[in-house]
Amino acid sequence: MNAPTPLATLATLAAAASPDTDPQETAEWRDALQALVATGGPERARFLLDELNRLAGQLRVDWRPGLNTPYVNTVSVQEQGVFPGDLAIEERLASIMRWNALAMVVRANQAYGELGGHIASYASAADLFESGFNHFFRAREGLGEGQHRGDLVFFQPHSAPGVYARAFLEGRLSEQDLMHYRQEITAPAQGARGLSSYPHPWLMPDFWQFPTGSMGIGPISSIYHARFMRYLTHRNLLDSSARKVWGVFGDGEMDEPESMSALTLAAREGLDNLVWVVNCNLQRLDGPVRGNGRIIDELERLFAGAGWNVVKLVWGSDWDGLFARDLTGALVRTLEGTVDGQMQTFAAKDGRYNRDHFFGQNPALAALAQGMTDEQIDRLKRGGHDLVKIHAAYAAAARHRGQPTVILAHTKKGYGMGQAGQGKMTTHSQKKLDDADLIEFRNRFNLPLSDAQATGLAFYKPGGDSPEMQYLRRQRQALGGYLPRRETVCDVLPVPPLASYAQFALAADGKEMSTTMAFVRMLGTLLKDATLGPRIVPIVADEARTFGMANLFKQVGIYSSVGQRYAPEDIGSVLSYREALDGQILEEGISEAGAIASWTAAATSYSVHGLAMLPFYIYYSMFGFQRVGDAIWAAADQRARGFLLGATSGRTTLGGEGLQHQDGSSHLVAATIPNCKAYDPAFAGELAVIVDAGMREMVTEQRDVFYYVTLMNENYAQPDLPAEAHAGVLRGCYVFNSYLRPSEGREEPIPSQKSVTLLGSGAILTEVVKAAQRLADEGIAATVVSVTSWSELARDGMACEAGRDRGDAGDAKPWLTQVLEGTSGPVIAATDYVRAVPESVRAYVPAGRRYRTLGTDGFGRSDTRAALRAYFGVDAASIAQAARAALTGG
Repeated sequence: MNAPTPLATLATLAAAASPDTDPQETAEWRDALQALVATGGPERARFLLDELNRLAGQLRVDWRPGLNTPYVNTVSVQEQGVFPGDLAIEERLASIMRWNALAMVVRANQAYGELGGHIASYASAADLFESGFNHFFRAREGLGEGQHRGDLVFFQPHSAPGVYARAFLEGRLSEQDLMHYRQEITAPAQGARGLSSYPHPWLMPDFWQFPTGSMGIGPISSIYHARFMRYLTHRNLLDSSARKVWGVFGDGEMDEPESMSALTLAAREGLDNLVWVVNCNLQRLDGPVRGNGRIIDELERLFAGAGWNVVKLVWGSDWDGLFARDLTGALVRTLEGTVDGQMQTFAAKDGRYNRDHFFGQNPALAALAQGMTDEQIDRLKRGGHDLVKIHAAYAAAARHRGQPTVILAHTKKGYGMGQAGQGKMTTHSQKKLDDADLIEFRNRFNLPLSDAQATGLAFYKPGGDSPEMQYLRRQRQALGGYLPRRETVCDVLPVPPLASYAQFALAADGKEMSTTMAFVRMLGTLLKDATLGPRIVPIVADEARTFGMANLFKQVGIYSSVGQRYAPEDIGSVLSYREALDGQILEEGISEAGAIASWTAAATSYSVHGLAMLPFYIYYSMFGFQRVGDAIWAAADQRARGFLLGATSGRTTLGGEGLQHQDGSSHLVAATIPNCKAYDPAFAGELAVIVDAGMREMVTEQRDVFYYVTLMNENYAQPDLPAEAHAGVLRGCYVFNSYLRPSEGREEPIPSQKSVTLLGSGAILTEVVKAAQRLADEGIAATVVSVTSWSELARDGMACEAGRDRGDAGDAKPWLTQVLEGTSGPVIAATDYVRAVPESVRAYVPAGRRYRTLGTDGFGRSDTRAALRAYFGVDAASIAQAARAALTGG
């Protein structure tokens, strides 16, 4: 329904909400407004309404315009323009894809009832997808000058079968592939490709570009990707001004906090390169989204209030005539008063029911439907199923400037599934249809299938020279090629020599510093490198000064899409705050979810934009994996490349803050992510070697890994790191030093009959060293092994075991085993993390050696570092006592 609503109808609606004490005066104001629009146009009318609104505020009238518009389409019939495609062919193509998507899911569940899958979501969104594919979603043409680098499209995850169905028609997937939906392990044996349940770049690395299967991650990610495109443009790294970010999301998904959390950022940044299409089928998984309310109204208020351009796509073309004849406003009034739960019931019922229970609500409505058959009533389309209306809404969104746009598209969940699922409470879980349902679906969409083919779930693909296939190929060729498509070709970035930016850390000569400060110093030097420097993206949530990064404000500036419009309070300071259009630091405010979304956008730039970038996101370690772990998993799925830096790491390094700021588990969680390399270095030299290796692995060798490195704010003496230790640092551990009883005047130390091996990492390694010195004073020889990565040691051990099981590893031993075989005595391991972290390597301690772990299990506390370490039993005294007990069998 794109017919403009008559002013008289809107006036009737307004009158119903508030009694009119002077109808004649009201009529004169209405006449004046109509005359103004007729003579001066909408622009002049908007200006005067704004002026009246300002005057009302000055007069303390306490009024402001409501955020809801009538329940009609935003784009009128007069504004929608001529549909540029072949409507009949596009409708046939959408019907074919609906069928193939349905057949794929039902086939899988007939064969394997446990596989699951979804039919109803794509059934509601198919036309929304197809309009984008046929007219708007641009693919990457190439990386050359003047070539379009493609739009970014985030697909509603439950609609993945429909995307596979389109790829089948395009020749990108075979029938065998479709027959192995959700069978990724068994498919290769059948010469097929298993299709992942949802968009997963890790599982289908040449197909899916963005993971959206965890509700809410796609929406916030799309916003920060759109902002990162502006960042690249403003820094003159890549012109992305002609590209857009499209996201098709569900109305139920809007309940996720992440979906809503960055709306104001998108508006504040003026991201008119961003278009969301919210598929408002009014249903969650179990039932209506807002059964007693109206989700489209709620979302309109939310997005409009946040500063977005809102385009409502509510009714299809068949409703235009009804609204044009609705001179009394009866239809608009009735729709305004119909809640979503009732609208769902209307979707689930047939034309006769809707005639009796919707149009039969009053004589005026009944008169509107008088000339329509029950079948015509049943086929009245909601806006999200009308290709003409969808195109009009998309075109309006694409040309809008100055704001992000959301299209609120009204659809029916399970559209076309009839009695088997359309609009029903159970439709989300509908995975099986009986023969009658399949034939009904075939008939509903006029599919060229026999009864046997329909009930046998035969896939349908028109001939290669058919009008449908020619049209499909032609439309995509005009838009740059097929989508979704993930590409990884990008430039190789050289990394400067390690000594050029980290010599101070490798040869620290006992200088006191924290590893956080060592990192900031390295980063500052790397940013000056002519080649790599511009590609580095420093990211902080809101703690740059806390982490000692204030000196970077002047050096590279903080990115702002409007530059700096004020004189900062500290303008005369050496470390003054500086925002700039070409600023390099992304300072995201107090939003860990936003910062990790920014990091993901930068960390996947190599594939999304064909431009390698290297992000360093530094944050309180407690607010990483624990708070936004799901987003980190999504980044891993998207094959991110970059550094996550957990500052003030561990449970005892950040003394006074207490429970909510003390991290004892991030390394445990990091170890679960296959392409995350997690390190807990104690010394600046170790950190330097790790950062250097990570940069080379990610931007030179272009491997799909990312690094999690924990840093401390504790100052202590930093030792030199010998070159022969570098390999051990990267593999997970090396012998730091051995301690014997002082010689007491003799030339050689006194030999010890007892010996222990002490393992330590991060903040606790200095306590381990102190414990070793205490034990040596007592005559107990102690070897200290610096563990830089418990997870890398564990993975190495598991790989060796797996190799032995396969019979192809020879005599390979885990690295930890090799290192410990050069030591003796019981092994004591201490960390600033829960004991499960050092427990992960127990299997690789040489046989016969006692292994004892110390950690910081339990809740954190507020106190000094010394008190905290004593409390958790990870201070030097506790470590020494554990060693003594192990020597005596305790």
